[in-house]
Amino acid sequence: MINKKVASVQEALQGIEDNMTLMLGGFGLCGIPENAIAELVRKQTKNLTCISNNAGVDDFGLGLLLQHKQIKKMISSYVGENAEFERQMLSGELEVELIPQGTLAERCRAAQTGIPAFFTPAGYGTEVAQGKETREFNGKMHVLEQAFKADFAIVKAWKGDTAGNLIFKGTARNFNPCMAGAATITIAEVEELVEAGTLDPNQIHIPGIFVQRIFQGDFFEKRIEQRTVRKKM
Repeated sequence: MINKKVASVQEALQGIEDNMTLMLGGFGLCGIPENAIAELVRKQTKNLTCISNNAGVDDFGLGLLLQHKQIKKMISSYVGENAEFERQMLSGELEVELIPQGTLAERCRAAQTGIPAFFTPAGYGTEVAQGKETREFNGKMHVLEQAFKADFAIVKAWKGDTAGNLIFKGTARNFNPCMAGAATITIAEVEELVEAGTLDPNQIHIPGIFVQRIFQGDFFEKRIEQRTVRKKM
């Protein structure tokens, strides 16, 4: 069995260069590859195209890359809670492609499974469909969407083994599973890394065949994007 463990985040991110397209797992601040994003900031890799559901918040997650002007284009489903994302988009500093959330997930999954394109009804009759092929199925119009093409996919998992098998925890099982294997190289950042054969095969969400590199993160802040508490009685 191939050992895909790398010693550090620096080794894991080798080969990521300016002007590349990256997929980054997570939803808001849940299940994001915190260590990898911090290393991209440190490396000052720039002119990146980032495919991610959103861009975190101003001072955390992909918001850090936006803060340092390292992203030239965001491909996302919404602007979310990130004021800097909104500012850069409205000022024209940042190119933004907004995609219906289900279409975003399916374009990742299509790339993962080797499907070049698919038809979806989402977005028909809106700006989303402009310039795209449309076709009628069962009396309903659909839009042709292309699978993503990315250089690297960086995902975050709860547990993984040295063979690259991954287990996600709770709502962190969001965009991470469909991004694993959807790029030329997939990097997995995990909270706990164990030896191959340790994980229960019935609990594995993504098999190691979809992962090329895996490393254990040193620290996870795991911020809460919106904290709501009940008023004191």
